[in-house]
Amino acid sequence: MPPKVTILLATWNRAKMLPRAIESLQRQTFTDWEIVIADDGSTDETPEVVEAWQKKLNPAPSATGGLVSGEKRIVYVRNRENQGISKNYNTGFRVARGEYIAMIDDDDPWCDNEKLAKQVKFLEEHRDYVGCGGGVIVVDERGKEKYRYLKPETDKAIRAKMLFSNPMANSTTLFRKSTGEKVGWYDETTRYSGDRDFWLKAGLIGKLYNFPEYFSYYTMTGGNTSISKIRPHLKASLMITKRYKGKYPRYYLALAFNELQYAYAFVPEFIRKRIHTLLARLKRFAVT
Repeated sequence: MPPKVTILLATWNRAKMLPRAIESLQRQTFTDWEIVIADDGSTDETPEVVEAWQKKLNPAPSATGGLVSGEKRIVYVRNRENQGISKNYNTGFRVARGEYIAMIDDDDPWCDNEKLAKQVKFLEEHRDYVGCGGGVIVVDERGKEKYRYLKPETDKAIRAKMLFSNPMANSTTLFRKSTGEKVGWYDETTRYSGDRDFWLKAGLIGKLYNFPEYFSYYTMTGGNTSISKIRPHLKASLMITKRYKGKYPRYYLALAFNELQYAYAFVPEFIRKRIHTLLARLKRFAVT
């Protein structure tokens, strides 16, 4: 029998991060799920780490009172070569069996053990909503909190921000699998900002909601895509904004905002690294 929820964990060369993410899933009070780990051609120890987890003793008791050997809820799919974020997510989506799909990034573990229980209950009771998310706690590489933020809560508030920045924090989200099928999953023509485009598409067929609660950590490191590959990332975000002219409010203001962000990508990297955290705070303030 298929699980109620598929948790899609996308990863690439972050073997050391995986245990913390998986452990955060195992602490969920809602247990009717599978983990699909989509590996985008990792060249580190990711395959060995996943195999070790599949063989690890599961603390859930068996019918005979012993321990169940192996985490049977982990499904591992691996691209032979690095395909990019959007294609890697679609690799995972294709094997997902759950009625709902929850997203988690390899370095952004969940922080609320009731996350899935709350979100599944919400979508079960609100059939006109296609997905939901929550707030984020930003931490450094050592796990020390830097700041936290909530996303716009109501569908109306979310739509007002849709063209400025992604109002759905990826690792906090849960959505109906049928929604992904209707909108065609992630756009593989764009290597970056596929999640933002996905939620813009999803918002055209149903309502969205963000819990005023913190569901996930976000690990800010010097290697985050937003810093090391900021130019193509922000260019993709700008192009995606242009796709939705006339479909969400305040298009021209949002266009100017995204063009300004793209111009920032041409600032020398050593300067961006110094001011990135400050600007990230200001951006969150502007779009939440």
